[in-house]
Amino acid sequence: MEGPPPQYTAKRLDDYLEHLSKGVFQAGISWRVVDAKWTSITKAFHRFNVERVGRMTDRDIDALVKDERVIRSRPKIAAVVHNANEMLALEQAGGFKKHLRSFPEYEALAKDLKKRFKFVGDSGVYHFLWTVKEPVPDWREWSRAHGMEWDAKVKASSAARSGAQQKSRPRAKGRTVSRAAH
Repeated sequence: MEGPPPQYTAKRLDDYLEHLSKGVFQAGISWRVVDAKWTSITKAFHRFNVERVGRMTDRDIDALVKDERVIRSRPKIAAVVHNANEMLALEQAGGFKKHLRSFPEYEALAKDLKKRFKFVGDSGVYHFLWTVKEPVPDWREWSRAHGMEWDAKVKASSAARSGAQQKSRPRAKGRTVSRAAH
């Protein structure tokens, strides 16, 4: 994926759960793997119907852990169920969207969300809020402030790939003589 992830207008609590859950599953896994399984994950979680997900039992979680069509991480699956219940609690306490907008600044909101929701860290909160069109700081400034020098990582990764390509090129057999020697 080049550039920032797409943004969506969350119309229902279910939409918020879906976007938060995508970050949960992406923790430590390539987004390509998550995207490849996302249709099956969506079906497995009842299209992220918050109330249905919130009622999922340990037996339901165990069944999903055995389902090869989804990412079979029990802690991540259980986190989605926990997160659905947290969203429902916030909705009943005055509204989830209202809760998101009740903080004076981004860092206070991020701290609250990381404490409430499971498998959601700094990047997960940023990604979630960005995708549901909530205010977030500039990505480059935010990543530098959180010790994530993404520009440097991209350059290092590109340099490593370029070096690997040069090493994998076949070398000419025998001695090479520079033209300057003649």
